[in-house]
Amino acid sequence: MAAVNGDGEVVDAVVVGAGFAGIYALHRLRAQGLSVRVFEAAPEVGGTWYYNRYPGARCDVESVDYCYSFSSELEQEWDWSEKYATQAEILRYLNWVTDKLDLRTGITFNTRVTAAVLDEQSLHWTVRTDTGEAVRARFCIMATGPLSAALTPDFDGLNTFTGDIHHTAHWPHRPVDFTGKRVAVIGTGSSGIQSVPLIAEQAEQLYVFQRTPNYSVPAGNQPLTDDDRMRVKADYAERRRLSWRSGGGSPHIAHPRLTMDVTPEERRDAFETRWQLGGVLFSKTFSDQMIDAVANDEARKFYEQKVRSIIDDPDVAELLIPTDHPIGTKRICTDTNYFQTFNRPNVKLISVRSTPIESIDATGINTSDAHYDVDAIVLATGFDAMTGALDKIDIVGRGGHRLRDDWVDGPRTYLGLGVDGFPNMFLVSGPGAPAVLANMVLHAEAHVNWIADAIGHLDAHGYGAIEATVDAVDAWIAECNQRADATLFPKANSWYLGANVPGKPRVFMLFIGGFAVYLDICRDVADAGYKGFSLLKVS
Repeated sequence: MAAVNGDGEVVDAVVVGAGFAGIYALHRLRAQGLSVRVFEAAPEVGGTWYYNRYPGARCDVESVDYCYSFSSELEQEWDWSEKYATQAEILRYLNWVTDKLDLRTGITFNTRVTAAVLDEQSLHWTVRTDTGEAVRARFCIMATGPLSAALTPDFDGLNTFTGDIHHTAHWPHRPVDFTGKRVAVIGTGSSGIQSVPLIAEQAEQLYVFQRTPNYSVPAGNQPLTDDDRMRVKADYAERRRLSWRSGGGSPHIAHPRLTMDVTPEERRDAFETRWQLGGVLFSKTFSDQMIDAVANDEARKFYEQKVRSIIDDPDVAELLIPTDHPIGTKRICTDTNYFQTFNRPNVKLISVRSTPIESIDATGINTSDAHYDVDAIVLATGFDAMTGALDKIDIVGRGGHRLRDDWVDGPRTYLGLGVDGFPNMFLVSGPGAPAVLANMVLHAEAHVNWIADAIGHLDAHGYGAIEATVDAVDAWIAECNQRADATLFPKANSWYLGANVPGKPRVFMLFIGGFAVYLDICRDVADAGYKGFSLLKVS
Protein backbone atom coordinates (compact mmCIF):
# COMPACT_ATOMS: atom_id res chain seq x y z
CA MET A 1 0.00 0.00 0.00
CA ALA A 2 2.56 2.55 1.10
CA ALA A 3 5.74 3.41 -0.72
CA VAL A 4 8.93 5.12 0.35
CA ASN A 5 10.95 7.77 -1.45
CA GLY A 6 13.52 10.36 -0.49
CA ASP A 7 10.90 12.40 1.37
CA GLY A 8 9.83 9.53 3.59
CA GLU A 9 6.74 7.35 3.58
CA VAL A 10 4.04 7.94 0.98
CA VAL A 11 0.43 7.23 1.95
CA ASP A 12 -2.98 7.97 0.58
CA ALA A 13 -4.05 10.09 3.53
CA VAL A 14 -2.63 11.75 6.62
CA VAL A 15 -5.13 12.48 9.38
CA VAL A 16 -4.20 15.06 12.03
CA GLY A 17 -5.79 14.23 15.38
CA ALA A 18 -7.14 11.07 17.03
CA GLY A 19 -10.33 12.24 18.66
CA PHE A 20 -13.77 11.09 17.55
CA ALA A 21 -13.19 12.37 13.99
CA GLY A 22 -9.65 11.07 13.52
CA ILE A 23 -10.45 7.61 14.86
CA TYR A 24 -13.43 7.24 12.54
CA ALA A 25 -11.47 8.63 9.58
CA LEU A 26 -8.83 5.94 10.06
CA HIS A 27 -11.48 3.22 10.18
CA ARG A 28 -13.51 4.53 7.21
CA LEU A 29 -10.57 5.17 4.89
CA ARG A 30 -8.91 1.86 5.73
CA ALA A 31 -12.16 0.11 4.88
CA GLN A 32 -11.96 1.83 1.49
CA GLY A 33 -8.55 0.26 0.89
CA LEU A 34 -6.52 3.42 1.51
CA SER A 35 -3.23 3.66 3.39
CA VAL A 36 -3.58 6.07 6.30
CA ARG A 37 -1.33 7.62 8.94
CA VAL A 38 -2.87 9.37 11.94
CA PHE A 39 -0.73 11.72 14.03
CA GLU A 40 -1.78 12.59 17.58
CA ALA A 41 0.06 14.97 19.90
CA ALA A 42 -1.20 13.20 23.03
CA PRO A 43 0.02 9.79 24.21
CA GLU A 44 -3.49 8.39 23.81
CA VAL A 45 -6.64 8.68 21.70
CA GLY A 46 -9.42 11.02 22.75
CA GLY A 47 -8.60 14.52 21.56
CA THR A 48 -10.37 17.04 23.76
CA TRP A 49 -11.56 14.17 25.97
CA TYR A 50 -7.98 13.20 26.68
CA TYR A 51 -6.94 16.66 27.85
CA ASN A 52 -10.03 18.04 29.59
CA ARG A 53 -9.90 16.09 32.87
CA TYR A 54 -10.95 18.90 35.19
CA PRO A 55 -13.36 18.11 38.05
CA GLY A 56 -16.90 17.63 36.78
CA ALA A 57 -15.96 17.38 33.07
CA ARG A 58 -18.91 15.90 31.21
CA CYS A 59 -20.49 16.03 27.81
CA ASP A 60 -23.62 18.15 27.46
CA VAL A 61 -25.14 15.78 24.87
CA GLU A 62 -26.76 12.62 26.22
CA SER A 63 -24.25 9.78 26.22
CA VAL A 64 -26.49 7.43 24.23
CA ASP A 65 -26.40 10.02 21.41
CA TYR A 66 -22.80 11.14 21.85
CA CYS A 67 -21.29 7.96 20.41
CA TYR A 68 -20.68 6.41 17.02
CA SER A 69 -23.70 5.48 14.91
CA PHE A 70 -21.90 3.73 12.03
CA SER A 71 -21.88 0.34 13.73
CA SER A 72 -24.93 -1.24 15.34
CA GLU A 73 -22.54 -3.70 16.96
CA LEU A 74 -20.81 -0.87 18.82
CA GLU A 75 -24.15 0.62 19.81
CA GLN A 76 -25.43 -2.66 21.20
CA GLU A 77 -22.25 -3.73 23.01
CA TRP A 78 -21.33 -0.57 24.89
CA ASP A 79 -23.22 0.30 28.07
CA TRP A 80 -23.27 3.93 29.18
CA SER A 81 -23.56 4.36 32.94
CA GLU A 82 -25.10 7.85 33.10
CA LYS A 83 -27.34 10.18 31.13
CA TYR A 84 -24.40 12.57 30.64
CA ALA A 85 -21.11 10.71 30.51
CA THR A 86 -18.03 11.90 32.35
CA GLN A 87 -14.77 12.63 30.57
CA ALA A 88 -13.32 9.42 31.98
CA GLU A 89 -16.15 7.29 30.61
CA ILE A 90 -16.00 8.90 27.17
CA LEU A 91 -12.24 8.28 27.09
CA ARG A 92 -12.80 4.62 28.03
CA TYR A 93 -15.32 4.34 25.21
CA LEU A 94 -12.90 5.78 22.65
CA ASN A 95 -10.14 3.43 23.75
CA TRP A 96 -12.57 0.51 23.58
CA VAL A 97 -13.59 1.43 20.01
CA THR A 98 -9.97 1.91 18.99
CA ASP A 99 -9.00 -1.53 20.24
CA LYS A 100 -12.14 -3.30 19.03
CA LEU A 101 -11.57 -2.02 15.49
CA ASP A 102 -7.80 -2.60 15.70
CA LEU A 103 -6.99 1.04 14.92
CA ARG A 104 -4.13 1.67 17.31
CA THR A 105 -1.52 0.47 14.80
CA GLY A 106 -2.47 3.30 12.45
CA ILE A 107 -1.91 6.08 15.00
CA THR A 108 1.42 7.66 15.87
CA PHE A 109 1.13 9.12 19.38
CA ASN A 110 3.20 11.78 21.14
CA THR A 111 3.70 13.40 17.75
CA ARG A 112 2.53 16.89 16.85
CA VAL A 113 2.11 17.92 13.23
CA THR A 114 4.01 21.15 12.70
CA ALA A 115 3.61 21.73 8.95
CA ALA A 116 1.67 20.60 5.89
CA VAL A 117 3.04 21.89 2.58
CA LEU A 118 1.50 21.41 -0.88
CA ASP A 119 3.58 20.25 -3.86
CA GLU A 120 1.86 22.10 -6.70
CA GLN A 121 3.05 19.68 -9.38
CA SER A 122 1.83 16.45 -7.81
CA LEU A 123 -0.82 18.09 -5.58
CA HIS A 124 0.47 15.90 -2.77
CA TRP A 125 1.06 17.16 0.76
CA THR A 126 4.24 16.82 2.78
CA VAL A 127 3.32 16.59 6.43
CA ARG A 128 6.08 17.21 8.98
CA THR A 129 6.07 16.50 12.70
CA ASP A 130 7.91 17.67 15.79
CA THR A 131 9.72 14.30 15.87
CA GLY A 132 11.35 15.01 12.53
CA GLU A 133 9.21 12.68 10.44
CA ALA A 134 8.02 13.69 6.98
CA VAL A 135 5.20 11.86 5.23
CA ARG A 136 3.87 12.51 1.73
CA ALA A 137 0.16 12.06 1.22
CA ARG A 138 -2.39 12.50 -1.53
CA PHE A 139 -4.88 13.84 1.00
CA CYS A 140 -4.49 15.79 4.23
CA ILE A 141 -7.42 15.60 6.65
CA MET A 142 -7.46 18.05 9.53
CA ALA A 143 -9.36 16.41 12.40
CA THR A 144 -7.91 18.89 14.89
CA GLY A 145 -11.17 19.69 16.69
CA PRO A 146 -12.91 23.05 17.13
CA LEU A 147 -12.17 23.19 20.89
CA SER A 148 -8.59 22.02 21.24
CA ALA A 149 -6.42 25.16 21.40
CA ALA A 150 -6.52 26.25 25.05
CA LEU A 151 -6.52 29.98 25.76
CA THR A 152 -4.55 31.49 28.64
CA PRO A 153 -5.09 35.23 29.15
CA ASP A 154 -1.99 37.37 29.42
CA PHE A 155 -2.31 38.23 33.10
CA ASP A 156 0.51 40.46 34.30
CA GLY A 157 2.64 38.48 36.76
CA LEU A 158 1.02 35.08 36.21
CA ASN A 159 4.46 33.43 36.05
CA THR A 160 5.38 34.88 39.47
CA PHE A 161 2.62 33.03 41.33
CA THR A 162 4.19 30.51 43.72
CA GLY A 163 1.14 28.28 44.15
CA ASP A 164 -0.33 25.71 41.75
CA ILE A 165 -1.78 26.82 38.41
CA HIS A 166 -4.04 24.47 36.45
CA HIS A 167 -5.77 25.09 33.12
CA THR A 168 -8.98 23.11 32.79
CA ALA A 169 -7.95 22.04 29.28
CA HIS A 170 -4.58 20.69 30.50
CA TRP A 171 -5.53 19.15 33.83
CA PRO A 172 -2.96 16.92 35.57
CA HIS A 173 -3.44 13.16 35.28
CA ARG A 174 -2.81 12.76 38.99
CA PRO A 175 -5.60 13.66 41.43
CA VAL A 176 -5.63 17.30 42.47
CA ASP A 177 -6.64 17.79 46.08
CA PHE A 178 -7.87 21.25 47.09
CA THR A 179 -8.68 20.25 50.68
CA GLY A 180 -7.90 23.09 53.09
CA LYS A 181 -6.73 25.38 50.27
CA ARG A 182 -7.77 28.81 49.11
CA VAL A 183 -8.59 28.45 45.42
CA ALA A 184 -9.35 30.93 42.65
CA VAL A 185 -11.30 29.84 39.57
CA ILE A 186 -11.01 32.37 36.75
CA GLY A 187 -13.77 31.98 34.18
CA THR A 188 -17.41 30.94 34.25
CA GLY A 189 -17.87 29.25 30.90
CA SER A 190 -18.64 25.55 30.65
CA SER A 191 -15.48 24.25 32.35
CA GLY A 192 -15.78 26.76 35.19
CA ILE A 193 -19.46 26.01 35.70
CA GLN A 194 -18.80 22.26 35.78
CA SER A 195 -15.75 22.41 38.07
CA VAL A 196 -16.79 25.07 40.60
CA PRO A 197 -19.26 22.89 42.58
CA LEU A 198 -16.73 20.08 43.06
CA ILE A 199 -13.83 22.39 43.92
CA ALA A 200 -16.08 24.17 46.44
CA GLU A 201 -16.70 20.88 48.24
CA GLN A 202 -12.96 20.56 48.92
CA ALA A 203 -11.60 24.06 49.20
CA GLU A 204 -11.42 25.97 52.44
CA GLN A 205 -12.21 29.13 50.45
CA LEU A 206 -13.19 29.44 46.78
CA TYR A 207 -13.09 32.71 44.87
CA VAL A 208 -14.88 32.63 41.51
CA PHE A 209 -13.74 35.42 39.18
CA GLN A 210 -16.44 36.09 36.60
CA ARG A 211 -16.15 38.44 33.65
CA THR A 212 -19.36 37.45 31.88
CA PRO A 213 -22.18 35.40 33.40
CA ASN A 214 -23.46 32.51 31.32
CA TYR A 215 -26.82 30.85 31.03
CA SER A 216 -26.68 27.38 32.52
CA VAL A 217 -29.43 24.78 32.90
CA PRO A 218 -29.24 21.90 35.39
CA ALA A 219 -28.27 18.66 33.66
CA GLY A 220 -30.80 16.50 35.40
CA ASN A 221 -28.10 13.85 35.28
CA GLN A 222 -28.88 10.39 36.57
CA PRO A 223 -27.60 6.82 36.37
CA LEU A 224 -28.92 4.73 33.49
CA THR A 225 -30.62 1.52 34.55
CA ASP A 226 -30.55 -1.75 32.65
CA ASP A 227 -34.11 -0.99 31.54
CA ASP A 228 -33.05 2.46 30.28
CA ARG A 229 -30.24 0.95 28.22
CA MET A 230 -32.41 -1.86 26.88
CA ARG A 231 -35.07 0.64 25.80
CA VAL A 232 -32.53 2.83 23.97
CA LYS A 233 -30.87 -0.12 22.25
CA ALA A 234 -34.19 -1.52 21.09
CA ASP A 235 -35.04 1.85 19.53
CA TYR A 236 -31.59 3.01 18.39
CA ALA A 237 -32.45 3.00 14.67
CA GLU A 238 -35.35 5.40 15.15
CA ARG A 239 -33.41 7.51 17.64
CA ARG A 240 -30.60 7.92 15.10
CA ARG A 241 -33.03 8.64 12.27
CA LEU A 242 -34.50 11.51 14.29
CA SER A 243 -31.00 12.72 15.15
CA TRP A 244 -29.82 12.79 11.53
CA ARG A 245 -32.92 14.76 10.51
CA SER A 246 -32.76 17.20 13.44
CA GLY A 247 -31.39 20.69 13.85
CA GLY A 248 -28.64 19.67 16.25
CA GLY A 249 -27.91 15.97 15.88
CA SER A 250 -30.00 14.63 18.77
CA PRO A 251 -33.56 13.24 18.76
CA HIS A 252 -35.09 16.31 20.40
CA ILE A 253 -38.37 17.52 18.91
CA ALA A 254 -39.46 21.10 19.62
CA HIS A 255 -42.97 22.03 20.73
CA PRO A 256 -45.27 21.80 17.67
CA ARG A 257 -46.44 25.41 18.02
CA LEU A 258 -44.61 28.72 18.28
CA THR A 259 -43.87 30.37 21.61
CA MET A 260 -46.54 33.05 21.50
CA ASP A 261 -49.16 30.84 19.83
CA VAL A 262 -49.82 28.96 23.07
CA THR A 263 -51.37 30.16 26.33
CA PRO A 264 -49.09 31.41 29.12
CA GLU A 265 -49.87 28.21 31.05
CA GLU A 266 -48.97 25.96 28.10
CA ARG A 267 -45.80 27.98 27.53
CA ARG A 268 -44.72 27.61 31.13
CA ASP A 269 -45.51 23.89 31.10
CA ALA A 270 -43.37 23.44 27.98
CA PHE A 271 -40.44 25.31 29.53
CA GLU A 272 -40.84 23.37 32.78
CA THR A 273 -40.86 20.02 30.97
CA ARG A 274 -37.72 20.92 29.06
CA TRP A 275 -36.07 22.28 32.23
CA GLN A 276 -36.74 19.02 34.05
CA LEU A 277 -35.27 17.05 31.14
CA GLY A 278 -32.19 19.21 31.63
CA GLY A 279 -29.34 20.55 29.56
CA VAL A 280 -28.55 22.69 26.56
CA LEU A 281 -31.74 21.91 24.63
CA PHE A 282 -33.69 24.40 26.75
CA SER A 283 -32.92 26.89 23.97
CA LYS A 284 -34.92 24.72 21.56
CA THR A 285 -38.09 24.29 23.64
CA PHE A 286 -39.90 26.20 20.89
CA SER A 287 -38.62 26.37 17.32
CA ASP A 288 -38.69 30.18 17.21
CA GLN A 289 -36.67 30.95 20.35
CA MET A 290 -33.48 31.76 18.45
CA ILE A 291 -35.07 33.89 15.74
CA ASP A 292 -37.80 35.85 17.55
CA ALA A 293 -36.75 38.27 20.29
CA VAL A 294 -40.19 38.16 21.94
CA ALA A 295 -40.10 34.36 22.08
CA ASN A 296 -36.56 34.44 23.42
CA ASP A 297 -37.58 36.86 26.13
CA GLU A 298 -40.24 34.42 27.35
CA ALA A 299 -37.55 31.75 27.77
CA ARG A 300 -35.30 34.27 29.53
CA LYS A 301 -38.00 35.26 32.01
CA PHE A 302 -38.68 31.62 32.89
CA TYR A 303 -34.95 31.02 33.29
CA GLU A 304 -34.45 34.01 35.56
CA GLN A 305 -37.25 32.93 37.88
CA LYS A 306 -35.67 29.51 38.20
CA VAL A 307 -32.20 30.85 39.00
CA ARG A 308 -33.44 33.50 41.46
CA SER A 309 -35.34 30.81 43.34
CA ILE A 310 -32.11 28.85 43.86
CA ILE A 311 -29.76 31.61 45.04
CA ASP A 312 -30.17 32.98 48.57
CA ASP A 313 -28.53 36.39 48.02
CA PRO A 314 -30.41 38.54 45.45
CA ASP A 315 -27.27 40.57 44.74
CA VAL A 316 -25.33 37.40 43.87
CA ALA A 317 -28.22 36.24 41.67
CA GLU A 318 -28.08 39.57 39.87
CA LEU A 319 -24.40 39.04 39.08
CA LEU A 320 -24.95 35.46 37.88
CA ILE A 321 -27.80 36.21 35.46
CA PRO A 322 -26.69 37.37 31.99
CA THR A 323 -28.03 40.66 30.69
CA ASP A 324 -25.85 41.17 27.62
CA HIS A 325 -27.17 38.52 25.20
CA PRO A 326 -30.36 36.62 24.37
CA ILE A 327 -30.59 33.21 26.01
CA GLY A 328 -29.06 30.51 23.79
CA THR A 329 -26.98 32.83 21.60
CA LYS A 330 -23.99 31.63 23.56
CA ARG A 331 -24.02 27.88 24.13
CA ILE A 332 -26.11 27.22 27.23
CA CYS A 333 -24.00 25.41 29.80
CA THR A 334 -25.09 22.24 31.57
CA ASP A 335 -24.44 22.09 35.30
CA THR A 336 -24.91 20.11 38.48
CA ASN A 337 -25.60 22.35 41.51
CA TYR A 338 -23.69 25.32 40.08
CA PHE A 339 -26.00 28.05 41.35
CA GLN A 340 -26.54 26.32 44.70
CA THR A 341 -22.77 26.47 45.22
CA PHE A 342 -22.95 30.26 45.69
CA ASN A 343 -25.06 29.71 48.80
CA ARG A 344 -22.08 28.08 50.50
CA PRO A 345 -20.26 30.22 53.11
CA ASN A 346 -16.84 29.34 51.64
CA VAL A 347 -17.65 30.61 48.12
CA LYS A 348 -17.33 34.23 46.99
CA LEU A 349 -18.20 35.60 43.54
CA ILE A 350 -16.07 38.46 42.20
CA SER A 351 -17.20 40.37 39.13
CA VAL A 352 -14.09 41.32 37.17
CA ARG A 353 -16.28 43.50 35.02
CA SER A 354 -16.76 45.72 38.08
CA THR A 355 -13.32 45.15 39.60
CA PRO A 356 -10.95 43.89 36.88
CA ILE A 357 -7.97 41.62 37.55
CA GLU A 358 -4.99 43.96 37.30
CA SER A 359 -2.17 41.54 38.10
CA ILE A 360 -1.14 38.30 39.74
CA ASP A 361 1.72 38.16 42.21
CA ALA A 362 3.48 35.49 44.28
CA THR A 363 0.62 35.12 46.74
CA GLY A 364 -2.51 35.72 44.74
CA ILE A 365 -4.68 37.93 42.57
CA ASN A 366 -4.91 41.72 42.54
CA THR A 367 -8.13 43.30 41.34
CA SER A 368 -8.76 47.02 41.10
CA ASP A 369 -10.01 47.08 44.68
CA ALA A 370 -8.56 44.10 46.58
CA HIS A 371 -5.88 41.44 46.90
CA TYR A 372 -6.97 37.81 47.20
CA ASP A 373 -4.53 35.42 48.86
CA VAL A 374 -4.82 32.01 47.20
CA ASP A 375 -2.91 28.74 47.17
CA ALA A 376 -4.07 27.60 43.73
CA ILE A 377 -5.40 29.19 40.54
CA VAL A 378 -7.66 27.34 38.09
CA LEU A 379 -7.79 28.90 34.63
CA ALA A 380 -11.19 28.05 33.15
CA THR A 381 -10.50 30.46 30.32
CA GLY A 382 -11.63 28.49 27.29
CA PHE A 383 -10.29 28.04 23.78
CA ASP A 384 -9.29 29.76 20.59
CA ALA A 385 -12.23 27.99 18.97
CA MET A 386 -12.62 26.66 15.44
CA THR A 387 -9.36 28.04 14.02
CA GLY A 388 -6.87 27.95 16.91
CA ALA A 389 -5.56 24.43 16.34
CA LEU A 390 -5.11 25.03 12.61
CA ASP A 391 -3.27 28.29 13.28
CA LYS A 392 -0.62 26.31 15.17
CA ILE A 393 0.24 24.29 12.04
CA ASP A 394 2.22 25.84 9.18
CA ILE A 395 -0.24 24.99 6.37
CA VAL A 396 1.07 26.14 2.98
CA GLY A 397 -1.03 25.87 -0.18
CA ARG A 398 -0.82 27.19 -3.73
CA GLY A 399 1.69 29.92 -4.42
CA GLY A 400 3.22 29.55 -0.98
CA HIS A 401 0.10 31.03 0.65
CA ARG A 402 -0.29 30.16 4.30
CA LEU A 403 -3.71 29.29 5.63
CA ARG A 404 -3.29 31.54 8.66
CA ASP A 405 -2.53 34.48 6.34
CA ASP A 406 -5.46 33.73 4.05
CA TRP A 407 -7.70 33.64 7.12
CA VAL A 408 -6.39 36.83 8.72
CA ASP A 409 -9.79 38.50 8.23
CA GLY A 410 -11.72 35.36 9.21
CA PRO A 411 -11.86 31.74 8.06
CA ARG A 412 -12.73 30.99 4.42
CA THR A 413 -14.20 27.58 3.62
CA TYR A 414 -16.71 25.89 1.38
CA LEU A 415 -19.14 23.80 3.45
CA GLY A 416 -16.60 23.84 6.28
CA LEU A 417 -14.88 21.05 4.33
CA GLY A 418 -12.68 22.58 1.62
CA VAL A 419 -10.57 25.71 1.22
CA ASP A 420 -9.76 27.47 -2.05
CA GLY A 421 -6.03 27.29 -2.80
CA PHE A 422 -5.59 24.16 -0.69
CA PRO A 423 -6.47 21.19 -2.93
CA ASN A 424 -6.84 17.73 -1.36
CA MET A 425 -6.96 19.23 2.13
CA PHE A 426 -10.16 18.59 4.05
CA LEU A 427 -11.37 20.01 7.35
CA VAL A 428 -13.52 18.00 9.74
CA SER A 429 -16.04 20.08 11.69
CA GLY A 430 -14.29 23.23 10.53
CA PRO A 431 -15.53 26.82 10.40
CA GLY A 432 -18.40 27.16 7.97
CA ALA A 433 -20.00 23.90 9.15
CA PRO A 434 -22.56 23.51 11.97
CA ALA A 435 -19.67 22.09 14.09
CA VAL A 436 -20.26 22.87 17.78
CA LEU A 437 -23.94 23.65 17.14
CA ALA A 438 -24.49 19.94 16.48
CA ASN A 439 -23.73 16.58 18.06
CA MET A 440 -20.02 16.45 17.29
CA VAL A 441 -19.88 12.66 16.93
CA LEU A 442 -22.53 12.46 14.23
CA HIS A 443 -21.06 15.59 12.67
CA ALA A 444 -17.63 13.93 12.48
CA GLU A 445 -19.17 10.83 10.92
CA ALA A 446 -21.01 12.91 8.34
CA HIS A 447 -17.86 14.81 7.34
CA VAL A 448 -15.64 11.76 7.21
CA ASN A 449 -18.22 9.89 5.10
CA TRP A 450 -18.45 12.82 2.70
CA ILE A 451 -14.65 13.04 2.43
CA ALA A 452 -14.28 9.28 1.91
CA ASP A 453 -16.97 9.31 -0.79
CA ALA A 454 -15.28 12.27 -2.50
CA ILE A 455 -11.95 10.42 -2.55
CA GLY A 456 -13.74 7.36 -3.94
CA HIS A 457 -15.29 9.52 -6.67
CA LEU A 458 -11.88 10.94 -7.62
CA ASP A 459 -10.32 7.48 -7.80
CA ALA A 460 -13.22 6.01 -9.78
CA HIS A 461 -13.11 8.78 -12.39
CA GLY A 462 -9.37 9.24 -12.78
CA TYR A 463 -9.02 12.55 -10.96
CA GLY A 464 -6.05 13.35 -8.75
CA ALA A 465 -7.39 16.25 -6.71
CA ILE A 466 -10.42 18.20 -5.54
CA GLU A 467 -10.33 21.90 -4.68
CA ALA A 468 -12.97 24.38 -3.59
CA THR A 469 -13.39 27.28 -6.01
CA VAL A 470 -13.03 30.89 -4.94
CA ASP A 471 -16.60 31.63 -6.05
CA ALA A 472 -18.00 28.74 -4.02
CA VAL A 473 -16.13 29.85 -0.91
CA ASP A 474 -17.29 33.45 -1.31
CA ALA A 475 -20.89 32.34 -1.83
CA TRP A 476 -20.77 29.99 1.17
CA ILE A 477 -19.42 32.68 3.48
CA ALA A 478 -22.18 34.99 2.29
CA GLU A 479 -24.80 32.31 2.90
CA CYS A 480 -23.50 31.55 6.39
CA ASN A 481 -23.54 35.27 7.25
CA GLN A 482 -27.01 35.72 5.80
CA ARG A 483 -28.38 32.80 7.79
CA ALA A 484 -26.72 34.03 10.99
CA ASP A 485 -28.06 37.54 10.50
CA ALA A 486 -31.61 36.16 10.32
CA THR A 487 -31.21 34.88 13.91
CA LEU A 488 -30.42 36.34 17.31
CA PHE A 489 -26.96 34.71 17.46
CA PRO A 490 -24.92 37.74 16.30
CA LYS A 491 -26.30 39.70 19.27
CA ALA A 492 -23.94 37.78 21.55
CA ASN A 493 -20.25 38.60 21.86
CA SER A 494 -19.44 34.89 21.83
CA TRP A 495 -16.60 32.55 20.95
CA TYR A 496 -18.71 31.58 17.93
CA LEU A 497 -17.44 34.92 16.58
CA GLY A 498 -13.96 34.66 18.11
CA ALA A 499 -14.88 37.41 20.56
CA ASN A 500 -12.97 35.77 23.43
CA VAL A 501 -9.59 36.03 21.65
CA PRO A 502 -7.87 39.43 21.62
CA GLY A 503 -7.22 40.57 18.05
CA LYS A 504 -9.23 37.80 16.41
CA PRO A 505 -11.55 39.04 13.64
CA ARG A 506 -15.23 39.07 14.59
CA VAL A 507 -16.78 36.67 12.08
CA PHE A 508 -19.62 34.26 12.83
CA MET A 509 -17.83 30.99 12.10
CA LEU A 510 -20.69 28.47 11.94
CA PHE A 511 -23.44 27.34 9.60
CA ILE A 512 -26.57 28.03 11.58
CA GLY A 513 -29.25 26.57 9.34
CA GLY A 514 -29.46 23.26 11.18
CA PHE A 515 -27.76 19.88 10.96
CA ALA A 516 -30.24 18.19 8.62
CA VAL A 517 -30.40 21.18 6.28
CA TYR A 518 -26.60 21.26 6.14
CA LEU A 519 -26.39 17.52 5.40
CA ASP A 520 -28.88 17.96 2.56
CA ILE A 521 -26.73 20.73 1.07
CA CYS A 522 -23.59 18.57 1.28
CA ARG A 523 -25.40 15.64 -0.33
CA ASP A 524 -26.71 17.85 -3.14
CA VAL A 525 -23.20 19.17 -3.80
CA ALA A 526 -21.86 15.62 -4.13
CA ASP A 527 -24.81 14.42 -6.23
CA ALA A 528 -24.22 17.30 -8.65
CA GLY A 529 -20.66 16.06 -9.31
CA TYR A 530 -19.15 18.09 -6.46
CA LYS A 531 -20.60 21.41 -7.48
CA GLY A 532 -18.40 24.27 -6.28
CA PHE A 533 -15.27 22.14 -6.37
CA SER A 534 -12.79 21.76 -9.22
CA LEU A 535 -11.91 18.14 -9.96
CA LEU A 536 -8.34 18.07 -11.26
CA LYS A 537 -6.26 15.65 -13.29
CA VAL A 538 -2.66 15.32 -12.14
CA SER A 539 -0.04 14.52 -14.75
